[in-house]
Amino acid sequence: MDIPRIFNITESAHRIHNPITAEKLATLGAALRLQSGARVLDLGSGSGEMLCTWARDHGIVGTGIDMSALFSEQAKHRAEALGVADRVSFIHDDAAGYVADEKVDVAACVGATWIGGGVAGTIELLARSLRAGGIILIGEPYWRQLPPTEEVARGCLANSIADFLLLPELLASFSRLGCDVVEMVLADQDGWDRYEAAKWLTMRRWLEANPDDEFAKEVRAQLSSEPERYATYTREYLGWGVFALMPR
Repeated sequence: MDIPRIFNITESAHRIHNPITAEKLATLGAALRLQSGARVLDLGSGSGEMLCTWARDHGIVGTGIDMSALFSEQAKHRAEALGVADRVSFIHDDAAGYVADEKVDVAACVGATWIGGGVAGTIELLARSLRAGGIILIGEPYWRQLPPTEEVARGCLANSIADFLLLPELLASFSRLGCDVVEMVLADQDGWDRYEAAKWLTMRRWLEANPDDEFAKEVRAQLSSEPERYATYTREYLGWGVFALMPR
């Protein structure tokens, strides 16, 4: 069980596997007014940066679930490096359908809503682990501006324009799902640059180290096309944010 190999290669040097920066991750933790001892569940926890830094900075305890064996191992090393391995744990597993044994104060899925089959299903899944009065965190893309054509939407790696909403529409959709939006932290273009552009050096170094790997052709093709695709499409049209929700 693992994620597609291309992601394990391109994001192997990432601590955060989405366009939010370390500074904005810290802003989010402060905005949620996290208390020491608060329990946090993170579905699709990646390399564990959110749980590890919040354990260090706010004293939370938490569990992360992720399908990537590489990222799960990196998360454990990060917890050890920050001295919080006694407060956070990471499980290499499929987070789809995962429900915590003990109710949590914060239930998060930051950028992996396919786990629940989309935003609505992911909110429903997270709510099953949430204590009364707790907070759900959803990380989700939205259109900064509506793509003029379906071709532009595909250039943003969406299947179609209908895949994402404009920000006001996304916020309204949370309300229709029975949640109050109580906070949000949005990525900016610098955050997108750090997320996307960092992949390019990783790919180049991987190609230098693995010239005869059967996967090298695919990595080379992606390195050759990604900078222009990203600058033309994603950087201009796609937004991304983490939204804090409280069920009504």
